[in-house]
Amino acid sequence: MRHTELTMGRTFALAFADRDDFLTELARFCADMGIRQAIIPMFLGGFRRVGLVGTKGPLEDPEAPVWDETVLHTVEAVGAATLAWNPESNSLAPHVHVAVGRKDLEAAGAVSHLKWAEVQFIQEMYLQEVVSPVLLRPECGPHNIPTLTFT
Repeated sequence: MRHTELTMGRTFALAFADRDDFLTELARFCADMGIRQAIIPMFLGGFRRVGLVGTKGPLEDPEAPVWDETVLHTVEAVGAATLAWNPESNSLAPHVHVAVGRKDLEAAGAVSHLKWAEVQFIQEMYLQEVVSPVLLRPECGPHNIPTLTFT
């Protein structure tokens, strides 16, 4: 395990609108506000459609990451994230996980890494900027997984 003390900056409340592209709007907000790194301790609301990391059937290699996508419709969601900078792509690199419940299947749930989402009605989020240290998310290790590092 690695660790570092964080110096926090500004704190924001965000309310995403119906049909917003969740990650696009988050990236736009961060660009507009000059945010390159942050923590999102919590967000909640609904997604009309959501793409999560997941697959059917047995995993070919349980030790390897899964990049396949499963799509769910009409879900309630709660999640959290870290935002860091990807030095290879020179862009924001969000790492977002969600727990979702399908409205059409008695709130049957799924928990995974968020790949994309379209907001349904509203998503409410709290975002706290990290001033220091520098948070980076380069691709590391045997599987080239984007991994949080701090300098």
